[in-house]
Amino acid sequence: MTERTRVEFWFDPVCPWAWMTSRWLMEVEALRPIDVTWTQMSLSALNEGRDLPPDYRELVDRAWRPARVVAAATAGHGQGVVKPLYDALGTRFHPGGRTDLDAVIAEALAEVGLPAALAAEADNTAWDDGLRAAQARVVGLVGDDVGTPVISVDGVAFFGPVVTPAPMGEAAARLFDGCVLVAGTPGFFELKRSRSAGPQF
Repeated sequence: MTERTRVEFWFDPVCPWAWMTSRWLMEVEALRPIDVTWTQMSLSALNEGRDLPPDYRELVDRAWRPARVVAAATAGHGQGVVKPLYDALGTRFHPGGRTDLDAVIAEALAEVGLPAALAAEADNTAWDDGLRAAQARVVGLVGDDVGTPVISVDGVAFFGPVVTPAPMGEAAARLFDGCVLVAGTPGFFELKRSRSAGPQF
């Protein structure tokens, strides 16, 4: 038997780069013996109190609303709804280019078969402390100078990869192997270059 690798993927539904990485990781699932847990993090919580450019501040302030809905759905219906709901939201936000949060949330809940009443949780700030706690867990793994996505492979966590378009086939698997190799190297912290393209959905 091939030993399986535990992978945890943290995302914020509004982040287009996390979306790209999630599509890549889905490809890796078909090619490597990995078991992925899809977990919510929060750009809104990460960026509370920070001085941000106006357009990014607007994004992270709006991000509370779908994040609360995912948190409420998970609490009420279990971990199994996280990935389908993320897929339904992200397909509309990212390749779909949709910006009407209320419409996207309502349609995504319907697609996944979750109660329409969950949409009201978008404005329920009672979920925010839980989102802050989830974000604190991520910060404990990789620090607070990175965003989303974050991936943990058998307990070794790293930010990224930030990649577009999402690699397919064996190229996706090789990228995963390389990420695991460098992230697992003691004392390794960073590889980076300036982005020359936006997300290619």
